[in-house]
Amino acid sequence: MFDIRARAMRHLEKLCVEIGSRPIGSPANRAAADYIRDSFGSSGCEVEEQPYACTAWEHTSTVLELFGERLTVVANAFSLPCDVTAPVVAASTIPELEAAPACGQILLLYGDLVCTPLSAKSWFLKGERDERIIQVLETLKPTALLAPPTATDYYGQWTEDGELDFAAATVPHDVALRLLRLSETPVHLCIKSRRMSSSASNLVARKAGSNDKRIILCAHFDTKINTPGALDNGSGEAVLLTLAEMLTPETRPFTLEFVAFNGEEYLPLGDDEYLRRAQGYFGNILAAINLDMVGPALGANSITAMSCTAEFEAQIRSLAAHYPGVVWAEPWPESNHSTFSMRGVPSIALSSVGMRSVTHSRGDTIEHVSPAALIEAINLVKEIVASLQQDLMATGVSR
Repeated sequence: MFDIRARAMRHLEKLCVEIGSRPIGSPANRAAADYIRDSFGSSGCEVEEQPYACTAWEHTSTVLELFGERLTVVANAFSLPCDVTAPVVAASTIPELEAAPACGQILLLYGDLVCTPLSAKSWFLKGERDERIIQVLETLKPTALLAPPTATDYYGQWTEDGELDFAAATVPHDVALRLLRLSETPVHLCIKSRRMSSSASNLVARKAGSNDKRIILCAHFDTKINTPGALDNGSGEAVLLTLAEMLTPETRPFTLEFVAFNGEEYLPLGDDEYLRRAQGYFGNILAAINLDMVGPALGANSITAMSCTAEFEAQIRSLAAHYPGVVWAEPWPESNHSTFSMRGVPSIALSSVGMRSVTHSRGDTIEHVSPAALIEAINLVKEIVASLQQDLMATGVSR
C-alpha cells in the first residue's frame, strides 16, 4: 500500500534535516540534486540532468568594531571580503545617495533606500529605481555597504547578489542608529568570505504519454543560505517527488514532466537553462503547475491561476473548492511558474498564506510543515491532472 504521508515526509526529512541548507553551487545543493535524480529514477521516470554554471559563496567570519567594541553584524549572502577601517557615510534617499562622499568609505544605507530589498543586477523583474541605485553605488565606489534589515522581513538582507561587487553586511537597527550618530568616527569592518565558480543542475523527469503534448509539474529545491528551507521549498519538492511516485505509467494524451528547478533563490535561474533546452517542445506545453511553500502547519494552502482562459480558471476554482483548507490567491510572479505564464502557458501556482515570517529564516524547519496539508496539496494536484486528462481524452482540445 502506498503511504502518501510517509513518502512525502521521507522526502522532506531527507532534504531539510539530513541535507539541510541547499544554496546554489554548494555541496549540499549537489547532494540534494543527486537525491532527487535517484528518486525520480526509482519512480520509473526518464531523467535528464541539466547542469549550468553558477557562483557559490563561502563565509568564515564577520567582525564590526567601534572603539574596540564588537557590534552585532551579519555578512550578506555573496558579499565580497573586506578588511577596512573608515568613517561611516550615511544616506536614506536616492538624492542623498547621489550626493554622498562615499568613495573609499563605509556607506550606511537606511530609510527609503532599504524599505525593500535591492533587486539583483540580472533580475528580470528589476525596476528603474533599483537600476538607478545600482548605477549610483557603482559610480560612488564605497569600500563596504551596511544596512539595517529591510522593512520586508521575508527577505531581511538588503542585497544578496553575486554580481554586485561590494562587501555588504546587515546590522540591527540599534547598531545602525549608533553608527549614524557617530558618522565621522572610524569603524572597522572585516568580512572573511569568497565567491567561487561552481555548477548547479535542474532535474527533469518524464513519464511519456501518447504524444509530445506536455503537462509540467515543478518545484525548486534550492534554499537561501543558512535556512533548512522546509516550507521554502522542501515542501514543494516533497510533493513533486511523491507525485512522481504516485502517477504511475498509463496511456495519457500528454507526457508528464516533473521539473526540479535549481537557482530560484539566487541567480542564475535554473529556469534559463530549462528554457534553452526546451525550445524544441515548449510550444507543446499545455499547462504548468508549480509548488512553492505548500503544506504550512500554521497557515493555509493557496492556489491561483495565470495566463488561463476564463473557462480553465473556473475549472481550477471548482476543483479547489472541494478542499475547504485551500484559499484562492491573487496571481504572483516570484517563482518558477512565471517561466511558463509569462510565455502564454496556462499556469497554476500552489503556495501558502500566513507563513512568510518563517520562510527564508533559520526557523524554516519541518515543524512548520503539516503532513495533512502536504497530502491536501498532493491530492489537489492529482485531481487537476486527472481533470486535464479527461478533458483532453474527451475533446482533444488544449486549454
